[in-house]
Amino acid sequence: MKPEYDAIAFDLDGTLYPNYRLYVRLIPFIIKEHRLLRAMGKARDTLRAAAQEGRFYDIQARIMADILRGDPTSVQERTEALIYRGWEPLFRGVRLFDGVRETLDAFKSAGLKLGMLSDFPPEKKLEYLGLSDCWDAMLCSERTGRLKPDPAPFLELSRVLGARPERILYVGNSVSYDVAGAKGVGMDAALISSRPRRKSGADLIFSDYRQLRRFVLP
Repeated sequence: MKPEYDAIAFDLDGTLYPNYRLYVRLIPFIIKEHRLLRAMGKARDTLRAAAQEGRFYDIQARIMADILRGDPTSVQERTEALIYRGWEPLFRGVRLFDGVRETLDAFKSAGLKLGMLSDFPPEKKLEYLGLSDCWDAMLCSERTGRLKPDPAPFLELSRVLGARPERILYVGNSVSYDVAGAKGVGMDAALISSRPRRKSGADLIFSDYRQLRRFVLP
């Protein structure tokens, strides 16, 4: 039977691997750089609440600098060095959820396009995770200028994949960001969760990647 979808797209963090496997590696950083990390989180909350025109990295740095009472250029340089680039090597050796690679290979073999849409640049992370060869499209919210669940990154994903939104299944671990963002532009959504989730809006809730394979390739 031909799959219902033309493309399957994925979030990265917490979707391809359990978040705790990264968090334990971040403990020293969190202790040392908690102010920078908290400022980044608040800046991204601000950008989600009210998107602003301009280069994403510059806007984020300006908001963070206001919180930290610092210089935007210095804050941007520290954020790039310590978070964007500094975290990437931590992904070396992080173990994926069981069945991730087998699932991606099965989808590719079935002729489905594979997309990646993350709220952080995914390329180096995927390289360290051993998955850099899987994707027909890799996007991040920083480059599209909007953070999930804004429609813009999901619509850009659809455009780059060359598939209509209604022919894409988006897989993530957040109801607020992944499911809401995907459903908001007409995509189907699958939610990975270790517990039942009522009123998630997802078309599938799964805890084992074999369930996702059966859903897409019955």
